[in-house]
Amino acid sequence: MKRYFIFPVIVMWIESFTLTLPAESTMPARAETPTVLVDSLSFGGAAAEQQHGLKADNSEPFHGALDQPARKLLPRDGGQWEGGTMDFTLKVDPLKPNYITVRLWGSDVNANRLILFCEGKQIGYRHLGDVDILDFGTDNNSPAYNGRFFYNTFPLPVSMTNGKTVLHFEIRSTGRIWGCASTFENLQKPMEGPTRGIYRLYTHTDGFFVPPVDEVQGAVPADIPKRSEPGIEVLGKVKEHVNHALDELLKSPVPLDQMQLQFLARAWHVKWTQAYHNEKAIEQIIRGVDSIYAASLKSDALLTDDKSTWNPGWFGFGPAADAVRLLSQLLEPSLDKKLEDGKSRREAWSGMFQSSRDWLSHHRRLYTNQSMIVDLNLYRSNRAVAAIDPKNAMPEEKARHYLYEAIGLVPWLGSDTDSSPAMPEGGHYFQLTEKGLTRELGYVGYYGEVIDWVTQIYDATRDPGKPGDEKIKAQAVKIAHDRGIFRYPMLDADGNRAMRIETVVGWRDTHYPGDVCYAERTTWDASPLYVAAATLDPEEIGYVQQMFEDNQYFKSVGERMTGHSLRVTMGLLDTPDEYEILNSQPPSPRRLPMSWDQPDFVFADGQDGVVALKHGSDILYASLYWRATGGINNLARIHYITPSYDRIAVVREETKFSPSGQTYKRPDWINFAFGNGGPRYPGNLHSAYAGEELPIAKPPPGVEIKPGENNVYAGKGEFYTLRYGPYLIGMNTTMDRSYELDVPQEFRSALELVSGKRISTSETLKVGPVSTVVLYLGYKPESAPGNE
Repeated sequence: MKRYFIFPVIVMWIESFTLTLPAESTMPARAETPTVLVDSLSFGGAAAEQQHGLKADNSEPFHGALDQPARKLLPRDGGQWEGGTMDFTLKVDPLKPNYITVRLWGSDVNANRLILFCEGKQIGYRHLGDVDILDFGTDNNSPAYNGRFFYNTFPLPVSMTNGKTVLHFEIRSTGRIWGCASTFENLQKPMEGPTRGIYRLYTHTDGFFVPPVDEVQGAVPADIPKRSEPGIEVLGKVKEHVNHALDELLKSPVPLDQMQLQFLARAWHVKWTQAYHNEKAIEQIIRGVDSIYAASLKSDALLTDDKSTWNPGWFGFGPAADAVRLLSQLLEPSLDKKLEDGKSRREAWSGMFQSSRDWLSHHRRLYTNQSMIVDLNLYRSNRAVAAIDPKNAMPEEKARHYLYEAIGLVPWLGSDTDSSPAMPEGGHYFQLTEKGLTRELGYVGYYGEVIDWVTQIYDATRDPGKPGDEKIKAQAVKIAHDRGIFRYPMLDADGNRAMRIETVVGWRDTHYPGDVCYAERTTWDASPLYVAAATLDPEEIGYVQQMFEDNQYFKSVGERMTGHSLRVTMGLLDTPDEYEILNSQPPSPRRLPMSWDQPDFVFADGQDGVVALKHGSDILYASLYWRATGGINNLARIHYITPSYDRIAVVREETKFSPSGQTYKRPDWINFAFGNGGPRYPGNLHSAYAGEELPIAKPPPGVEIKPGENNVYAGKGEFYTLRYGPYLIGMNTTMDRSYELDVPQEFRSALELVSGKRISTSETLKVGPVSTVVLYLGYKPESAPGNE
């Protein structure tokens, strides 16, 4: 993995350049200058609330964290989804763009949501908008920032503040939502219990928020313990759990479904299981595949709507095909038996898997994780045909090409048509960036964690106990290395040391904080050791050993066992053997790069518009291409982590782009900011952004953009300039142009990393093609000598 280590004063990063510098930071501690406020309201204080005309309905003042005054909004009787509200006024600047920031306590765990309204219109979108609501709560029972405050900042529409000095605001509370719902009834859940405490609200004109100096903050833990339990006994429980499920399948009186067949076939190769070399497993697999074939004759819909899979239409008959492939030699003696329709089992099964392969090839999906799932099952379907009926199999080279497209080794060309690939994104669109991140509408947290799917793809190319496709293995390692950058040091829910996955700047992510995560995420389908055990990559082994040192591995395994679905149980199958393999590896010096004891560095990926840096006691993640689904929005998403407090922000930036001449007018949607706006809420609710026109960027040749339809090119800029506090970022995403980055004149100087030269603020930096410059700005001329 490329890492770009930095001097502690300023950073410049160029994609084709690698430089390693001393790890120790020599920069003195930097005192941040508090943000100049336009106004603020401390909730729970009678005088402050009276001054701002606060009217609370179904609300309760209290003294909360660190004995600070606050308010919480309460649920209403009868299990309603809406709770209490607060009305008040705040001053704004009539001439400048304004921001609003809310102060929340990081130890509060609460799934309820807080929504801000201004002059009766909703600020932010309730799901996946470029501006979020005031507080989207926590849905993973984890504190956002244990024992400390965190701050959420976002812009107010200029159209609402221009020429105004005072605005009327309202905070409303609701229960949690389920973002995958297609109806309001499934989307919005009742409000259960009070909201978390709302401590203070501020208006200001600088997107970089620094709390007032007199504001009490939580203490940085002096000694963070490692988790003490559970331990290795969890693996014994895993074996009991898995064997119980397998025992039920082996003696099942009804034919097994696709997922059960795949589970049983995989377990046949695992020595400690009930299914290992068990003849009953062969019998059940034959009976199960026969049953699926018979059902497919009765209904063509089974191919696209098999309810035993968790995303019907993405799997076809891939799982059943995988079961046949894994045991094809043992199934061979039974394949020429005639079935009820007169076909041999070989002919019948082969035809079923061919139909699965061909249908999936004509219905591929754009978003990376979905593309991988579809193409994996396409490939599995063909491998089963190759195993039992080679003459009707697609050539292996062609079948693997679909996998190469899905994992970003070659351009993704979309669904097959009768004449040629559809190429909906043109002929040069890759599913992954050159750096190894999933390429969608920017960086993706959870859905971008495709390491488990790529490892499954690698496994699909190999027979048990044998190596698979080396290109796919190398790509899995590359992805895993760069995903390791997006884990940051944080406490777990019990106050123990841990690393968490970065979700705040993820465009498809909806909760904060991210789960505890080291080498890879813990999923339904795979363990956090999956890629490390499959590849034995030294860096991944180091990440796993860090997880072992923090004793977070057994905790994650135990949490997975609380899920009782077959998907979870099947994902536990390889866990004991993976642990045995990795626990026997020699010590590795590699650790996750954002760990506090690791060297400073910068990572930038212009194709996804994302920057990640560690600089002394700062960790900064920034998504410059932020949820720009319809057009250029000039907004960036920030997650800025310091030991004292945590900041989340959506801030304004400058975007240079080639206009297409088209514009996108924001609809009056308050729920989803994409698609058709999602399920509609009852009542007369309106968006503060309705009618705003966003310019649409010029797409690559051969790609058509229809205003209002999501497109990965519609809001993608060519050059981004983002100033956030002491950091200035210039990102050039083009292949053949250079841009100029102006250093603010109020600063005395800056340092440029690669040459180590001091840059005068009278200079203009040139940012070349496919490169990113990150500057840590020097001190202003009036600063005391020696404070540079």
